[in-house]
Amino acid sequence: MSTTTVTPTKLWSGGKSPFNVEYGKLMMWYFLMSDAFTFGAFLISYGTIRFSTNGWPDPNEVFKSFPFAPEGVHAPLVFVSIMTFILIISSVTMVLAVHAGHQMNKKKVVINLIWTIIGGLAFLGCQAWEWNHLHHEGAWWGSNPFLNADGTASSTNFTNYFFTITGFHGFHVFSGVVINIIMLIMTLMDKFEKRGHYLMIEKAGLYWHFVDLVWVFVFTCFYLI
Repeated sequence: MSTTTVTPTKLWSGGKSPFNVEYGKLMMWYFLMSDAFTFGAFLISYGTIRFSTNGWPDPNEVFKSFPFAPEGVHAPLVFVSIMTFILIISSVTMVLAVHAGHQMNKKKVVINLIWTIIGGLAFLGCQAWEWNHLHHEGAWWGSNPFLNADGTASSTNFTNYFFTITGFHGFHVFSGVVINIIMLIMTLMDKFEKRGHYLMIEKAGLYWHFVDLVWVFVFTCFYLI
């Protein structure tokens, strides 16, 4: 009776997954999928409450202020539009950083990472101002000073969801800034040059683009609808 020796097939060879995607990048996609489910659950819950309620505050009346603007200036959604523009531009610079990494161009990677970090910090600064302004107007978890669009008293559902979801997104932006700072330090220390590739920059880019994409949905739900 003869026996045949079977050599086990390697699941990963050279850092490749069964889907022919670099292992670390595959794990990042798995993480982003799970994170997308979390954001999705938040937004679906918000939408369910929003459209099952007879009255809701008008975003044009809630988000009408602008930093350093004279008293009485009515600028609905202008400030949040600037915030959105800043985040979109930071996504562009992240793309340029990833592209420079593919070309093994350390100088351009550094420059574009710096701009991406600045964009992320600028967005967080804008969000901090908005939160502080709303807080001074009496808005917070459990407190909603804004009337419904029809003039009736509004529940705290609006502020509870707003601060929870935008805060959760802001935490992701902060995490992305920290990740990009780490990537910048590693680039300056020639870590990626020694490895011969900038795959870590690409993984950080996936996270940053995800954060930008989520903001599009948050912006639509809270500021436009």
